[in-house]
Amino acid sequence: MNALLALLALPFCLAAVVDPFQRLSELATAGNGLIKLDSNTFDLLTSPQRTWSVSVQMTALDPRRKCTPCKEFNPSWNAVAKAWATVPKPHRDQHFFATLDFDNGQTTFQKLGLQSAPVVFVYPAAQGPRAPANGKTSPSKYDFSNGFDPAPLAESLSKHTPIPIPYTDPIDWTRYILLATGGLGFLVLLRYISPVVQNRWTWAIITISTSLVMTSGYMFCRIRGMPSSGGNGNWIAAGFQNQFGQEVNVVASMYGLLSLSFLMLIMVVPYQTSPSRQRVQVYLWTGVFVVVYSVLVSLFRVKNRGSS
Repeated sequence: MNALLALLALPFCLAAVVDPFQRLSELATAGNGLIKLDSNTFDLLTSPQRTWSVSVQMTALDPRRKCTPCKEFNPSWNAVAKAWATVPKPHRDQHFFATLDFDNGQTTFQKLGLQSAPVVFVYPAAQGPRAPANGKTSPSKYDFSNGFDPAPLAESLSKHTPIPIPYTDPIDWTRYILLATGGLGFLVLLRYISPVVQNRWTWAIITISTSLVMTSGYMFCRIRGMPSSGGNGNWIAAGFQNQFGQEVNVVASMYGLLSLSFLMLIMVVPYQTSPSRQRVQVYLWTGVFVVVYSVLVSLFRVKNRGSS
């Protein structure tokens, strides 16, 4: 009699056993596309009889573990898993995303010989139509040299999914807001500085200053990486193929004084109403021109003597 009852109850017991695939599908749905694992569910997910593929993140998110890379990578992992959850169910149920935290699966970490985290394993299907033709069912590792960003992660994992993972970078609203704010601010600022920008003297000063700096050897020193001065304290480099940084300042100042004296003689002095003031300014700026030009010629003589 007992044996008969046992036989009658057997179909009900078998029906009560939840199919592993169905259980994993329910866990993925409950986790918004991501299965939270422990050691038991990890073994179920990576069973040798699996007809599905799976991507598993091995991590340690507990603050006590002080795993900074784990915290940095986890948002990217969740974003890719969420993107995979949007694909049609027939494709979605052929590949699962899961996360195993160290505190929930220490035995699994030890069994896999993991000494660091995060690590991403991709397990191919072991049976069924999606099983590799070469019969290799061992997991592969994600190469973190591609970075922690979700885009390269999705691209790499798409090689193992039935269809590509439909991940797209979220719209960076902060960037657009900053650009719009900056553009409006520039337009407001332009309203106040437009008289200065449109003034010909502004551009004349900018042009002359740039010319003085460039003709004094600034780019020569920048391109060749010349030092500010020599090792013995000299600021004049011997020869015309060498120049120290301090020479740029001196030569630019000389060129500036020469230009200023020339401009004063042709643009200011002729319009002086007082003959005595005009005479003084003629002597003054002519003297400045002669003295500064003499110093400049002397500087070139020193460099020429050094090169001989």
